[in-house]
Amino acid sequence: MLIGVPKELKSNEYRVGLTPDVTTELRRQGHQVLIESGAGLGSGFSDDAYVSGGARLVATAAEIFNEAELIVKVKEPLDLEIKQLRPGQVLFTYLHLAANLDLTRGLMASGAHCIAYETVRMPGGELPLLAPMSEIAGRLAPQMGARFLEKENGGRGILLAGAPGTPPAQVLVLGSGNVGLQSTAIALGMGARVLVADHNLEALRRAELRFGFRIQTLFATYQTISEALTTTDLVICAALTVGAKAPKLITRSMLQTMLAGSVIVDVAIDQGGCCETSHPTSHSQPVYTVDGVIHYCVTNMPGIVPRTSTIALSNATLPFIIALANKGWRKALREDPSLSSGLEITAGNLISAPVATAHGLPLSNLTPF
Repeated sequence: MLIGVPKELKSNEYRVGLTPDVTTELRRQGHQVLIESGAGLGSGFSDDAYVSGGARLVATAAEIFNEAELIVKVKEPLDLEIKQLRPGQVLFTYLHLAANLDLTRGLMASGAHCIAYETVRMPGGELPLLAPMSEIAGRLAPQMGARFLEKENGGRGILLAGAPGTPPAQVLVLGSGNVGLQSTAIALGMGARVLVADHNLEALRRAELRFGFRIQTLFATYQTISEALTTTDLVICAALTVGAKAPKLITRSMLQTMLAGSVIVDVAIDQGGCCETSHPTSHSQPVYTVDGVIHYCVTNMPGIVPRTSTIALSNATLPFIIALANKGWRKALREDPSLSSGLEITAGNLISAPVATAHGLPLSNLTPF
């Protein structure tokens, strides 16, 4: 199969769909790989490294979209890329369609078969292609929060660890999944006092087993979240509903009770965010303030550490890319229910129920494979 990897166009996105090592492995499997010149530079991978791995360099993304049967990316395609997709082509990338009606309609109109990394789901419920970026975003969240708590950046002037005779910052983590657990570990390591809120008691038990009495767990209700927010310096929004919009856990009225100069890091912003006042930002302009509360809502947080992120993502996607390339997309999805759960749009048909519900679009009952 001819696999194409274009350079990412999203603002400040330095990741790339495949590493040179993974390219070598695909070539060993008998597949051809097209790489847009310069696609890997942001992650520290030279064009020569890809050529050494057996890839063919092309000058423009248009050549990749014109020739490749399978397009492998990191982030959702932008308008220019959507227009270059063609019927029958397979797109494999993060999509987060429930938060983006225009993207959903554009991909439906393209006629391509669109498989979302974030909804590939194992029998036990694990999300193998979302997990590596969730882990990285979770580890970054306290770091970003600490940065914007600094007075110079508009924050309260609070050090997460505090100092002798001075209390540490209070961090509220909303959600105890992959992002939440990683955020909790890093926030604790930075010396903060950490509260973890979730509506799943088993998840809270797992968090307590992992971290012991170093954390305080809260059953997530409107009242418990409201009360915790009044004394919290940093909120990390880490709640996820697979394939659907993120739950709105912080309302505008709650925001108005928070400490001036406190910070919200909304890791769930790709799926619409957990805060009523959240809207997407970028690494070049990462924050804005509402009612005295700083909002950090960067939609591609792991892009700020592109080398780590690219390697982690490539390692995770490789087995699925090999299956798609070796068997063709229909057979690969038919034989692997985990991979088939990632198919959201096929030949103009929307087959993802959460996305259809989010946008009020008709759900197709088509069985594509």
